[in-house]
Amino acid sequence: MIPIGDNTPRRRLPIVTWAIILLNVLVWLYEVRLPEQSLNQFIGLFGATPARFFSGDVSAFITIFTSMFIHSSWMHIIGNMLYLFIFGDNVEDRLGHVLYLIFYLAGGFAALVLQTLVNPGSNVPMVGASGAIAAVLGAYLVLFPGQRVKTLVIFVGIVRVAYLPAIIMLGLWFVTQLFSGFAAITQTSASAGGVAFFAHIGGFIFGALAGLIARAVDGGNQAVVTERHWN
Repeated sequence: MIPIGDNTPRRRLPIVTWAIILLNVLVWLYEVRLPEQSLNQFIGLFGATPARFFSGDVSAFITIFTSMFIHSSWMHIIGNMLYLFIFGDNVEDRLGHVLYLIFYLAGGFAALVLQTLVNPGSNVPMVGASGAIAAVLGAYLVLFPGQRVKTLVIFVGIVRVAYLPAIIMLGLWFVTQLFSGFAAITQTSASAGGVAFFAHIGGFIFGALAGLIARAVDGGNQAVVTERHWN
């Protein structure tokens, strides 16, 4: 399932979401210009490597944030920015610009913490905005559970567009990450790469908790926005 739009109204321009997308794109355009050896060095220096956090290397902690703006392929950055573009604007609208930025970075941090705890000896750098974006998805699910997400559904060669409630579309996404994450535990060594599923899980849980707090603060008055029908 690939989200391609939603029908959730917003009151203000998502300037922070757009700025984050722009920064990710600029970093990626810098990456693609690097020779392979220089690119590997760049990722090794600014990617978040779990083993470095336990090695006494203080400089490793800056990678908690730099790693969120580095990607490994065109599909990696396109997929991440698509999710952020669709879901980030409404979460930013709900939280406000400054709080949203803090939330986004904290979500990426929470994602990295869980992935590091699951595989602390890994020497493979983790890169990508996936963990922080997973936090955005978790918050969106809690804040706008009934809003419909325009979704491209691909199954056995059949392609259809469906309008799924956020609680179903994002709930299925989270369940998939859970199954994939626990399945990967038995296959991942300290030096293996691949998708950091537990970063997605950690970010999503953090975002959902933050969404619950946001609802509690305003008494749930804006927990569900009146649905806007598709034309």
